[in-house]
Order: sequence, then C-alpha cells, then structure tokens
Amino acid sequence: MSIVLDLVPFFVFFALMRLVSPVAGLVGALIASLLLCARTRRLGKVAKVLEVGGLMLFGLLVAYTMIAAPHWTVARVRLAVDGGLLAIALVSLAIDQPFTLQYARERVPEALWATPVFLRTNRIITAVWAGAFAVHVAADAAAEYAPAIPISIDVVASIAAFLAAVWFTRWYPARVQRRYLGAANAPA
Repeated sequence: MSIVLDLVPFFVFFALMRLVSPVAGLVGALIASLLLCARTRRLGKVAKVLEVGGLMLFGLLVAYTMIAAPHWTVARVRLAVDGGLLAIALVSLAIDQPFTLQYARERVPEALWATPVFLRTNRIITAVWAGAFAVHVAADAAAEYAPAIPISIDVVASIAAFLAAVWFTRWYPARVQRRYLGAANAPA
C-alpha cells in the first residue's frame, strides 16, 4: 500500500471540512481511518504507523471536540490535524523507526532491510515528509494568526509541499538504487 493511500483519511478530512464543516471533516476522517485499519486487518497485514497515527489523531480530536466543544475555525482545525501529522513523522524519526520503512519494505527485498543505506534512505524520505508537514503547519498558522497573508498562499504552499514530498519519495529511492548498483558493479 502506498503512503498516499494511507493519507486518504486526511484527504477526507480536508474535503469534508471545506464542503460541510470542520467537525464533519474530523468525523469523516475518523470513519475513513477506521475503515482503512479494518481493511488492513482483514487483509491479514500489520497496520502501519500512519494508519494507526491517523486513527489516534482523529479519535482524539473527535473526542476533544465532543468534550470541550471548541469553536473550530478551518485554519485552527487544519493546524491541529497537520500538527498531528508532523508529530507522527517526528516521533517515528525520534524512535528511529521512520514511518516510510513499512512502505519501503513492501518494495525492497528483505535482505536489504537492515542495511545502512536502506535505513538512511528512509530517514531522509521521512524527514522530507516531516518538512512538508511543517510547511502545512506554518501555512495553517499563518492563515489563523496572520490574516494579512492571503489564503491562496496557504493553499499553494500546502499543495506544493505535498507534491514535492510525493515526487521526492518516488525519485530519491531510484537515485539511491542507481548509485548503490553503480558502486556494486564498478570494477575493483
């Protein structure tokens, strides 16, 4: 499964938040997260950090919303969700289990999983995703606390950061593989 597929609950959140309300976005994302985790379990696979992290994040935000009944502005609820995504990425790096490892292991032979180049590649890719999420957080904070900045800046920055992370995730492993294979095939 791809990282983009595991981000579906976040896409559901953003769509429903804009089309209906911030609370509808949170509830829809929680339902999407539950369905995604149920699908993973039904397939007999282990849930990924991003799946479980999304389920926990949306579960906590829905519970908080029901208990504390905050007045969510679009920017404030986006800030909470994007901050949660950033936290998932940073915690995975802090515990030296970059969340991209689980996706990479689906595509790379098991013999390479413990190699330094494989682990370093996943740390770098996860750091790039964390950078994209940090851009989202900064854009959301600007939308909430700096009203002079046009909302179009928030939208463009968020889309550009996401697309850059997707592109890097596809490009960088191929680059590392070419370099790794080139070094392995070089004459001694």
